[in-house]
Amino acid sequence: QVQLVESGGGLVQTGGSLRLSCAASTRTFNTYSMGWFRQAPGKEREFVAGNNWRGDRIYYAASVKGRFTISRDNAKNTVYLQMNSLQPEETAVYYCAAASGLYYRQLRQDEYQYWGQGTQVTVSS
Repeated sequence: QVQLVESGGGLVQTGGSLRLSCAASTRTFNTYSMGWFRQAPGKEREFVAGNNWRGDRIYYAASVKGRFTISRDNAKNTVYLQMNSLQPEETAVYYCAAASGLYYRQLRQDEYQYWGQGTQVTVSS
């Protein structure tokens, strides 16, 4: 029922920045935890960042902590991922996901009920 549409991917040089956006088609966006994941060719999908329904619980993969920032604007039904100092190994399809519920913890991948189609991020050297 919830449609998620990612945008903002593209080609960036090593050390560059991108901001991804994920727009959700729900009238109750402020009841969803949101997450960002990525999947590189030949690798499994991995967690990148997540936040809870009001944005006061934030979680990051160790590999991106200090460089990436997840945020949300509930008035716009949108979650963002600001990515700085990008490295070539972070080339991947980036997905956003939504989980219904007022959680105060990081969620497992299988707890996210809705997924976007992904947006390609390519980091060139």
